[in-house]
Amino acid sequence: MNTDKNTVIGFVLLAGLFFSYFWYTNKQQTELQAYKKHVDDSVAMVKSAAEKAAAAKNPIKIDSASGQAVAVDSVKEQITTLENELIKVQFSNKGGQVIGVTLKKYKNASKQLVHLGDSSSLTYPVNIGNNQTAQINQVLFPVVNVSPTNGGVQKIEYAWTTPSGKTIRHQFTLYPNKYNLDWNVQLDGADQLLTNGQINLLWDVHSYQQERTSQYERQVSNVCFSEGKEFDYISSKTTWTFEKPIQWVGLVQQFFSTTLVAKEGFSSGKIDWQRKTDSSNALAAMQSQLQAKVSGAVVNIPLALYFGPNDFQILKTQAPEMEKMVNLGRDLYSFVRPINKFIIMPVFDFFAGFVSNYGWVVLLLTIFIRLVTSPLTYSSYLSSAKMKVLKPELDEIKKKLGDDQQGFAMEQMKLFREAGVNPLGGCIPALLQIPIFFALYSFFNSNISLRGQSFLWSQDLSSYDVIAKLPFTIPMGFGDHISLFTLTAVITSVFISVYNMSMTPTQDNPALKYMPYIFPIMLLFIFNRLPSALTWYYTVSNVVTLLLQLVIQKFIINHDKILADIDIKRKTPKKKSNWQSKYEQMMEAQKKVQDLKEKHKK
Repeated sequence: MNTDKNTVIGFVLLAGLFFSYFWYTNKQQTELQAYKKHVDDSVAMVKSAAEKAAAAKNPIKIDSASGQAVAVDSVKEQITTLENELIKVQFSNKGGQVIGVTLKKYKNASKQLVHLGDSSSLTYPVNIGNNQTAQINQVLFPVVNVSPTNGGVQKIEYAWTTPSGKTIRHQFTLYPNKYNLDWNVQLDGADQLLTNGQINLLWDVHSYQQERTSQYERQVSNVCFSEGKEFDYISSKTTWTFEKPIQWVGLVQQFFSTTLVAKEGFSSGKIDWQRKTDSSNALAAMQSQLQAKVSGAVVNIPLALYFGPNDFQILKTQAPEMEKMVNLGRDLYSFVRPINKFIIMPVFDFFAGFVSNYGWVVLLLTIFIRLVTSPLTYSSYLSSAKMKVLKPELDEIKKKLGDDQQGFAMEQMKLFREAGVNPLGGCIPALLQIPIFFALYSFFNSNISLRGQSFLWSQDLSSYDVIAKLPFTIPMGFGDHISLFTLTAVITSVFISVYNMSMTPTQDNPALKYMPYIFPIMLLFIFNRLPSALTWYYTVSNVVTLLLQLVIQKFIINHDKILADIDIKRKTPKKKSNWQSKYEQMMEAQKKVQDLKEKHKK
């Protein structure tokens, strides 16, 4: 091939054309890719915005691994606080529920404000479409509306629209000077959101130590409820299945409670609960499964939550029978509840109305009780005085009969019958003390008015006082401390026992001789961990009893007149009662048996 000048020029021009073509084509491709990328980015941006908008409306997605509905990250958890004069309530849009309550007028043993509702949760399942369900406590409600305060009334509403277009609203209302919180669950599309027209509410609630020792607070913790409009509670059982409609359920500790109230009632349910056994400050945990029937597409389920003190008057305004959460006497001690409700509580509140220190209120209450019961015990003091007058004659009989216990008992009974003396009359004060003691034990253990009230050396009348801390623990309930009010109660009990023994005819039975000291020692172990209000009451009661006995014996009862009356009664013909006849017959039979034994020995 000839490579002349024209051929070379032709190849150069042809190469230039090829290079120009390739350069232009490459430029077009680059611009096309840039444009395509721009379009793709724009589409992705629009799609992302649409997904975010959809997520804000429906903050639920289906986890590919588990198949469960879970909250998406596009809506963040938001904490909102409402408060009145008594409580501060924290809400979360996760589940649209209460996550904690602070009581502004009560402090715990650590001098911190009391917190209730911690670690607790309320949830129920809802159908969100495509055969999928979601637990409401996993939903991040995207809409939170806090209404302006109107007359002290505060409202907050959480709203969420499910992927299927149904709306769920949780509406809370906090009133001024109230411990309770109204909670209204509004379901738009309830016929599709709920299965079989029933809401299945799961309430998981925990309680924590507020008082000095978690051990005792655990012991008095229980679950209270109203079933069939009647109060009931469980303490030892861990499971309870409801057979009647439920009005309210509460987890109760010594002085505080957390309660769920169904204003229209739950149709059925079950409770599982347990006391904690570890060394933490956790007291108990309760899980309630509660069902309520609903009908229609749009329904409202009115509920209420109570976070507050176990105050009889406050609880009485919350729901029927709810004031019975205050333990004024239950089970074996239910007979003392009327005494507390109709006598002790009104008198205590009356004195507390004009006396600021509750220690003096307890003193006035004690004096009132002793004065009211003094006419009933007068006969016992009179019987003791008669026995004291007869003591010289009994000593003579004892000296005459020697070791013949059966003979002495018969002669003693004969002398008492002739003189008109009831040997059991001195038991009346002790018998009267039993119901009063159990009534006050329940009252002082559950009366929140005494909580944190100091008096003399006691820092808290609702708990035991401590004057000395021991480096070890004494068993049988004594504990690791010494209570001064317990000592005063025991010492005054010894004085009473010794005084009463001095008024009793001579007894050679060793057990009876040591009885004045055995009973107070028992009290020492029983009382050392009881509320100081109770041991203070017992101390005052003992002092009043001693004073009454001394006054009655020294200034009211005329011993000469008693002796004259006894002489008159001795001369009066007497008819034996059936009991006396049978008792004498029994004593005679025993004496004959003893005589036969003595003859056999000889």
